[in-house]
Parts: sequence; structure tokens; C-alpha cells
Amino acid sequence: MNAMILAAGRGERLRPYTDTCPKPLLEVRGKALIDYHLEALAIAGIGQVVINVSWLGEAIEAAIGDGSRYGLEVIYSREPEALEAAGGIVQALQYLDERFIVVNADIYTDYAFKKLLAVKADAHLVLVENPDFHPQGDFAIKRGCLSNDVEGRLTFAGIAQYHRSFFQGRASGKQPLAPLLRQAADRKQLKGELYAGQWTDIGTLQRWQSV
Repeated sequence: MNAMILAAGRGERLRPYTDTCPKPLLEVRGKALIDYHLEALAIAGIGQVVINVSWLGEAIEAAIGDGSRYGLEVIYSREPEALEAAGGIVQALQYLDERFIVVNADIYTDYAFKKLLAVKADAHLVLVENPDFHPQGDFAIKRGCLSNDVEGRLTFAGIAQYHRSFFQGRASGKQPLAPLLRQAADRKQLKGELYAGQWTDIGTLQRWQSV
């Protein structure tokens, strides 16, 4: 099993910092956000990581290189224009294993990715309690199955494990992930878990500065 880090976004709400520094390289507690993920994936036993890049992607590649200093092999999936989450995964499928972990580059968490290695599902999402900035949540969870029920919704943490069949056959190009996940929930094909540890979405200046 390998992993993919979604790192192609522009980071509009973190401007002007992201005008010259890609969001994954913004530092939290003295370390770039993406470094935390690479180190945690290596600790979990993942040997290869795919990173999709677009805005200031050359800066990400220069900072991370071939991944050897993390004990990893890093492959870059380059997007001339950011393809959003699902579009980026579809483009990178040629590099991804039958099962693979996906994590958003712009979150700060101590989640142990090793827990995902034993998961067997078409799609398995990690959820967290709803933060103040997203009180409506995304999915409800009952006995490990996710639904679109409004009551009891939790927030998708931007961490998941997928079987490649979940994305195979989908059209290439820009494509958001949320509609695919909602369709899978309606078909009762979406699994998940609640994580109660450290997690922050570094989506705004206020959130970044509060970590």
C-alpha cells in the first residue's frame, strides 16, 4: 500500500503568505505541514508517497526531493492547473497501489496512519468532531458505515484509504471529491471511523496562527 498527499491547492485564504510559499510548506511549530505527513507515513511503514503539485509545485519538489531523507520514495504528479481532489487522484492512479492512503497536505494532525493498513473497503474516511468553522459536518456514522443523514454528522478529516476501483473509469480533468463520496454513502459503500486526537484544518490565517 502506498499513499498520496494532496498538495496542489492555491491556498487563497492564506494569502499573501501563499503568494510566494505553497501551503504545504507553511510551517507549524517549526516544521512544514507536509513534513509531518511524510514522517508519519514513513513511521506507519509506507514506502512510497505520491504528491500532486500545481501552484508553486517546483518549490515543493525542491524542498522534498526524492523523499530519501524521510526514508521514502516520492513521486510527483504534476498538474498544470489544479484538478481538485478527485481529479488529482484520477490523474495519479497510474502511480497508486490497489489500496492507498490519501491525506490533505493542509491539515495538522497526530493521526497514526498505520491504523489504515488493515482496512478493507472501497472507501474508508477518518472523521472528527465538528470544528467551529464547520458545525454542519459531512457524514453521519453508525457501526462503521457512513451516511448522508443530517442528524449526528461529523466532519471529514481529509484522511482516507481507498481501493483504486473507487476511482477507476472516472473521467479525467478537474473534479471535486465530495459528490463521489456522497454517492458512495447513498449506496452504503462508504466506511469510516471517528478520530478524537489532534486535528486542525489550516485553511485560514486565524487557524494557522492558532495551532
